[in-house]
Amino acid sequence: MTRPKVLILKAAGINCDSETAFAFESAGADTEFVHINQLVSGERRLSFYQILAVSGGFTYGDDISAGKVLANELKTKLFGEIKDFIRDGKLMIGICNGFQVLVKAGLLPGNDTFLQEATLSENDCGSFQDRWVYLKKPQTNKCVWTKGLPEIIYLPIAHGEGKFIPSSEDVLETLRRQGQIVFQYCDAGGAPGDFPVNPNGSIDGVAGLCDATGRIFGLMPHPERHLDSLQHPRWTREGLKRHGDGFLIFLNAVNYFK
Repeated sequence: MTRPKVLILKAAGINCDSETAFAFESAGADTEFVHINQLVSGERRLSFYQILAVSGGFTYGDDISAGKVLANELKTKLFGEIKDFIRDGKLMIGICNGFQVLVKAGLLPGNDTFLQEATLSENDCGSFQDRWVYLKKPQTNKCVWTKGLPEIIYLPIAHGEGKFIPSSEDVLETLRRQGQIVFQYCDAGGAPGDFPVNPNGSIDGVAGLCDATGRIFGLMPHPERHLDSLQHPRWTREGLKRHGDGFLIFLNAVNYFK
């Protein structure tokens, strides 16, 4: 098969782009780093790629709020190209700061007008959280990125503004009903809980979402930091698996285009 082409978006403050590119390349994709200004100027066209990846970091210093400036750029300068990209059945992922960008651009939970229906705000604990968390995948889940993942996985987080807040109870209920909640924070047994199980106070423990098609996916934890089972902090005690828990997410994206 032809290897899918992944656009790894660049902008001031993005700092997880190399790890994200490595994850996709390990799964069998080709990657290219493209700056937001190259897309805006027309030097590069989004239509040339099959996957758009917005990596973690602190875009534009997280001024105003985390991810908001880059979200505004996508929404105001690339609205048409992004709509065409989605219409053509392609894939999109936002990790950590990238998730904040997609939510604040209105791409997640997602609607035709890019109306923002949720946000990611300061952690309830009042501090930056840099550690590993357990995530549970709800049984009703339409995300193409997480096909075949175990019910509970283990990934690292590193964020200060990860609290998911929907704009209304109706929005949250729609996410539940349509299978758009992809991951929820849990303990090792899969049970929900308050801090530190839920590291930021997210409503309903939401750690990741997809749009109604299942093709646009965003999450606060970092799957690109657990590709190899040697990266697990307790591998010497719990043994090695074939891959780390994050690898299948990227492999699913590549296999989607077979």
